[in-house]
Amino acid sequence: MDDIVKQAMAKWPDVPDCYGWLGLDSRGHWHMRDDRVQRLGLFQSAVPGAKGSVLTHEKLLAFIHRNYASNEKGQWFFQNGPQRVYVELALTPYVWRLDDACTPTAQTGEVTRVRACLMDEVGRVYLDTDLGLGLVHSMDVAHVANALEQGRWTLMDCESQDLPQRYGYVISPQALAQAQRA
Repeated sequence: MDDIVKQAMAKWPDVPDCYGWLGLDSRGHWHMRDDRVQRLGLFQSAVPGAKGSVLTHEKLLAFIHRNYASNEKGQWFFQNGPQRVYVELALTPYVWRLDDACTPTAQTGEVTRVRACLMDEVGRVYLDTDLGLGLVHSMDVAHVANALEQGRWTLMDCESQDLPQRYGYVISPQALAQAQRA
């Protein structure tokens, strides 16, 4: 976490948390979701436009990546100065890109090591790593096939609906916060 963020948190400790404004899609893209977009539905919905606008500003993305973490409840967030901005996940907290050696790199730029390889009921591939669970980017599934053919990994079946509980993360902190207020 950036020092300037830690200093802001100490200076302003009671800034309210932010829900629903930031999402991570299945290709590792970050989406900004303003009030209008949020009224269309949850980030995970199939409603056109509900994901919001893709963020492309390199310095903003680098700031998000350096300050991306999870809390004790498995809710992922971006610490934006003193404000915690909870992230709506399409599927997982990480999206892996694989190089020719099948080394996973997260959307944050962090490199990790594979512990397990899983495939869900619709053919999506996930890697359990030292950083946590993430979805393999669709363009890198061929690398997974090569690793499986070489016997480097063993494929295990899974149900996508079971992954959040099994790996300890929350898909929608916004929906959880709304349910807790009700």
